[in-house]
Formats: sequence, C-alpha cells, structure tokens
Amino acid sequence: MNATEIARLQDLRVEIGGRTLVDGVSLRLAPGRITALVGASGSGKTTTGLALLDEYPPGAVVTGEVNVPDTLVGYVPQHPATVLNPARPVAALLQDIARTQVRHLPRRARRSAVRQRVLRALDQAQLPDGETLLHRYPHQLSGGQQQRVVLAQALLTGATTLIADEPTTGQDALTKQQITGQLAALARQGLSILLLSHDLDVVHALADDVHVMRAGRIVESGPPEELRLSPRHPWTRELLAAADPAEPPEGVPALRDAATTGAATTGACTRRSRPGSPLTAHDPVLQVRSLTARHGRSTVLHPTDLVLPPGCTAVVGRSGSGKTTLARCLAGLHRTYDGEVLLDGAVLPRSLRDRTREQLAAVQYVFQDARSAFDEHRPVLDQVSRTAIRLRKVPAPEAPADAERILSSLGLAGDLVRRMPAELSGGELQRAALARALLARPRVLLCDEITSGLDTVARRNLRTLLAELLRTHPDLSLVLITHDRDTAALAARTAVLDNGRLVEQGPTDQLRADPRHPLTASLLRASPDRGAMPSAASPDAGAAHGT
Repeated sequence: MNATEIARLQDLRVEIGGRTLVDGVSLRLAPGRITALVGASGSGKTTTGLALLDEYPPGAVVTGEVNVPDTLVGYVPQHPATVLNPARPVAALLQDIARTQVRHLPRRARRSAVRQRVLRALDQAQLPDGETLLHRYPHQLSGGQQQRVVLAQALLTGATTLIADEPTTGQDALTKQQITGQLAALARQGLSILLLSHDLDVVHALADDVHVMRAGRIVESGPPEELRLSPRHPWTRELLAAADPAEPPEGVPALRDAATTGAATTGACTRRSRPGSPLTAHDPVLQVRSLTARHGRSTVLHPTDLVLPPGCTAVVGRSGSGKTTLARCLAGLHRTYDGEVLLDGAVLPRSLRDRTREQLAAVQYVFQDARSAFDEHRPVLDQVSRTAIRLRKVPAPEAPADAERILSSLGLAGDLVRRMPAELSGGELQRAALARALLARPRVLLCDEITSGLDTVARRNLRTLLAELLRTHPDLSLVLITHDRDTAALAARTAVLDNGRLVEQGPTDQLRADPRHPLTASLLRASPDRGAMPSAASPDAGAAHGT
C-alpha cells in the first residue's frame, strides 16, 4: 500500500457452494475520499464491503488480497436492527463504547464525559432529538432512527474508515440531505468512506469515485459525472434510465388511474380537505378514530383520524414521525394505543393475538426488511404456502400449488421459489413477501417502505407490479408507507405525518401542486437538482446542519 491508501482490495474473489459472489474486485480507499459501489441487489456490494472487516458468509472460499492496516473500520448495515441488541436500550448500547474512551479521566468526571460523547455522536448522526430516544429499545425506533443510532456507534469508536451500506435507505428527503451533508463532512475530516448505495442522486452528490457492479464484477468505473453523462456499459445505462423520473415506468399510470377510479367509485375525497381532517369516503375499508399511540410513557402518535377506502393511499413523513407506528397499530402489532381501528365498520382488537383468523387475513403487513421476515432455514415456497394453510384453511397438500400461482404472477417461478431465502435477491424476496400477504386475500395491504433498499431497476419493477396489483384487485385498500417521492406519487390520496401529528391529507395531485404545510412541500414535490445536494468537495457541505 502507498501513503495515499488506507485500505485496499486486490483481485478479491468470494465463492460459496460453487456460486461466485465476488469475482476479481479491486478497490483502493484513501483518506478524505468517498468511494461508491452501485449495482442491483445481489451484485456483491455488501460482500465486498464486509471483506474489509474480514467478514464472509459461512463456508465461503476467499482468494485475493485484502489489506487493511491497523485501523478501526466502522460498519453501518442496511438493516441496522440486525446489529442492535433488542434487550438493551439505546443509552446502554452507546455508553458501553463511550466508557472505554474516558478511563483516563478522574472517576467523578467520567459519567458527564460519557454523556457528552454519546449526545455528540447522536447529533453527528443527525439525531438532534437523540436525548429523548436514549431510553427506548431498538424495536421502539423507526428504521431510519435505528440506522442513525448505528452510525453514532461507528462514530463513537473513532473509526478512520466507514462502510456505509445504504445509509439513506428508508430516509425522508430532508433527513437524506442531512445524512449526505454529514458523510461529506466526515470525509473532509479525513475519514475514508465506502458507500454502498442504490440512491444514484446521493452517489452523484457525494462520491469521488464510482464503481458499477454486476454479478460480482466491476463492469465500469469513473467519476460520477462522467458515468452519468457518458455511461459505457449497458447495465450502467439501465440503472440511470430507471432512476430518471422523467420516464415513468410502464404500468405506473395504471396505478394512478386505478386509484382514481377507486376513489370515484367509493365517493372518496374529490375536494381538498383541511389539514388534519379526515378524508371523506363512502363505504371505507378501514377507519382510524382518535388513535393515540405510545412507546412507554412517550406519545409517538397524537390523535389521528383516517379513512382508507379502496384504492391507494400514501402515508409520508420524516423518519420517526409515527408512520410505522400507525401501520403497526392497524395491523395489530402495536397495542399500546387509545382510540379505535375499524374494519368494514367493526372495531378491530388491538392485539394480533386477539384477532380472528378472518381479521388476520383481512389486514396484511409487508415489512421494509423482507429478508428478516423469512426463516433462513426453510424454502421460500414453504413459508409462503403457510399463509394459505393458516389463514384460509387450505389443505396442506393443495397450498403449495396455490402459492406457486401467485408467486408466478409476481414474476417468481420455477426452481427459484424452492430455494432458501439467502439465495434470492432483495427484490425477489420483497416480491415473495408480497405474494405471502396476497395469499391471505386481504382487504387492506400495508406496505412499509417496500421499495427502499432496492436498486433503481428493481424499484421501478416493483412499482409496476403494484400498479398491476391494484388494477386486478379493485376492492383492495393499498397503504404505502414511504419516503420515496416516486412511490408516493402513485397514490390517489396522501396523508402527511409530522412529529406524530397528522398535519395534512387530501388528493395527492392537490397536495403536490398546492401544499398547505411546509413539510408536505418538501416531501412530495420533485427532487431538487443534483447540484443542490452537498458534495464531499464542497466546503459548505453540512454547514447548515451544524457540522
């Protein structure tokens, strides 16, 4: 290694069970520079990044050179819940690290020093309200909050190299800009950052060098501007084309048409509603009346009224605004709330355990992290089939055929569905999770950030799939919990949450054209120009956020 390198991979090859995950990858990481790996789910990005930590899948055969000097490497995973201890509050997780750094101080000064270090790390990780979260457990945080807690852990260790695996996944537009600014600021402080990302806007704003991966290989490399303007490899061109909002994916208009038709059919809101007032609808599928939810003694969702008719409704808001808590209340996964949730006019029990089989089938939830929603030791088909057996009393011998039909309709056919979850890409598992929910024949389908963490091509394909789904299921109430503007734009109706309060709702087109609340404007309007996002080279990057 030369003096300008902090870590290096040379001809890295990783195989498992005769399958090549990484095929001859070479990278050089330098202090103060951000190197990005982009590509589809399953292309080898995470396996390449974890090589810097000497972490490989069980049974992997590794060849090539991995050279990391005696330095700390921090890792922020795409799914942070996997590295957070569910039995310990956030404060304990961070204080353990901070205590090791204050042992040189007099004993009476250590407690205060630990607290200061923890709060500073939370602030650096864009959790300015971190002090209020210290006593919560990981499951009481949103996905975005969990991710920033893990980033705070990495910053507390004093790592000089940071592997950021999809750091903006599941983040709202404002938080995404803040995290982008923070990563740029860390690079200016001399950290070497390996950015693994599907978000091409963030990559273009941050990266000094970009490497495009396809099936374990780097197929194209260069500065971000050069790759954006003059892509040479067909896969690079496909990624860029799928990310272009000016070219809506085939089938997306069908979703908006179907949603609009559903709204007209049910008499759903055809006029602008006041901020916080319920959408008017005839024969709603699901109603929420004065719902107030808590985590312990903290109120995380203030009195909320919603009407969900057939068609598509988007629920948007910043990370930690209460979107997932609302969805979990609807699904019976969060029972510490006041108010009522009604399905077809009948009040639903708060707890999943108290709901009938018919009620369980009627309200289905598709989680953001599809991989963690599957048992890694059982074939995908077996797990999807279980829904038909449990919720619809389909005889066990007939259930696999029932499951295969719906899996095939979602593009998963043949031997693929008989594999273990680890053998499917993120996009494939997300479709399998969708199939499992649809097999219950639900009245309400709650999709929690299901397009986040997918590459641009997979994300476009999933939105097309949702379009077809609503067209073929006109009685379905599809609820999209999302930070993605393009996904939110698919819905006929949108509800906006801010700090646990419903601040605005109404027809999506009207909210986009004439928002009454400033948060609505920032979340729903078109993405800012790439030049508006801070770059690592910009001395002003992150300045607005106190870095």
